[in-house]
Amino acid sequence: MIKTALPAALLTLVAGSVLAEPVTYQIDPAHTYPSFEADHFGGMSVWRGKFDKTSGTIVLDKEKGTGTLDITVDTSSIDFGHPKLNEHTKSAEMLDVEKYPTATYKGTLTGFKNGVPTAVDGQFTLHGVTHPLKLTINQFKCMAYPTDKKEHCGADASASFNRADYGISYGDKYGFKMDVKLAIQVEGTRGS
Repeated sequence: MIKTALPAALLTLVAGSVLAEPVTYQIDPAHTYPSFEADHFGGMSVWRGKFDKTSGTIVLDKEKGTGTLDITVDTSSIDFGHPKLNEHTKSAEMLDVEKYPTATYKGTLTGFKNGVPTAVDGQFTLHGVTHPLKLTINQFKCMAYPTDKKEHCGADASASFNRADYGISYGDKYGFKMDVKLAIQVEGTRGS
């Protein structure tokens, strides 16, 4: 009995690990805010803002060290904490949200260490233009929330890009720097 039970238990364990599948996490819009910093008049000040509406999915396979993400940001949800600047940024001179209502990021999780990704290699589409953009994952954690008992994963990620590369060069003639720094807090909930 013991001779057959042990191999059967080992076979079950091995089969379980082979059958492990990637897990999909739905972006939690209440805990996800892509934020950014942009120059004002070539070093006079730094304006900071965020986007209030984000959706998408993260697929993660910790065992295999693979994963993807597919994120959509509602560009009309931009918020500098300054209504006049919000409206100007939404206008055709800048984001042109009527023509380009979303920004997207599609990428592959990379640099796994102990089942945790350290970067994302992806394609960022803004203002109808797509370029490669690498995100650095500064921290990453998965846990069961004490409130809903579901598994959640969260991360803090960062990157920089030149907004003129995406056709948003307003302010260049006034000496504005075109570099934009991103700081992204994101959380996702495991699908049921």
